[in-house]
Amino acid sequence: MDSAPVSDNYYRDLAILDWLVELGANEAIGEVGINRYEMPDPTPAKKAAMSKPAVAKTTPSEPTQIGTEALADACFDLDGLQEAITNFDGCDLKRGAKNTVFADGNPAAKVMVIGEAPGREEDHIGKPFIGPAGQLLDKMLAAIGLSRNAEDAAQAVYITNIIPWRPPQNRDPSPEEIAVMKPFLMRHIALIKPDFLLLMGNPATKTLLDTQIGITRMRGKWGEVAGIPALPMFHPAYLLRTPAQKRAAWADLLSLKKRIEI
Repeated sequence: MDSAPVSDNYYRDLAILDWLVELGANEAIGEVGINRYEMPDPTPAKKAAMSKPAVAKTTPSEPTQIGTEALADACFDLDGLQEAITNFDGCDLKRGAKNTVFADGNPAAKVMVIGEAPGREEDHIGKPFIGPAGQLLDKMLAAIGLSRNAEDAAQAVYITNIIPWRPPQNRDPSPEEIAVMKPFLMRHIALIKPDFLLLMGNPATKTLLDTQIGITRMRGKWGEVAGIPALPMFHPAYLLRTPAQKRAAWADLLSLKKRIEI
């Protein structure tokens, strides 16, 4: 059987096709080709729109620190604050967390302990400082007569974190995450009205004392947060990794005990 006759443009078209394949155009996106030169010009309105520089869109619901402050200021008790934080969707950490870790201990306590963020155990149970670092913290506080379970405010502590949701892989909270959640923390402090603050680790110390100086230089040096005496200390998780620093932590605890007894 004779083959079909080859058109005059066959080899030319084949060469063009090979060239297009080499350029990466190896997928057909339509049954019929489009001749862009025959398409009508856009209308004047479309031309004007195409000539304008692109402007980034923002949504009114995007959280800002000012917006978070308004939400926090509207909380007049701990239940309202906990509900506001639990319902807050302005921090991406919430999406990957199992629980919102609000606080633990006696709200009437003279001492308020502030850490950085929940770990795996805290995220699972929904309470702060209950893993290995939390167990060490309980022993440290017990050594100076304090406990999260004490009913007497003089011996009690109240514990929370600057961030209520666990960061992935237990990383430090980012500055943006801290900035969004800080108004809630400041409102938390205002509602508890503690006599003393115990700041555990770098993030809590830098956030509340508004400093970039590391905890190694800051620990043991009293400062103030909203008029409340605040003592930076090594985080218990750091002490588990660096037992040699427990002596410094003991000195800081004795400093706190002395302040409480005055």
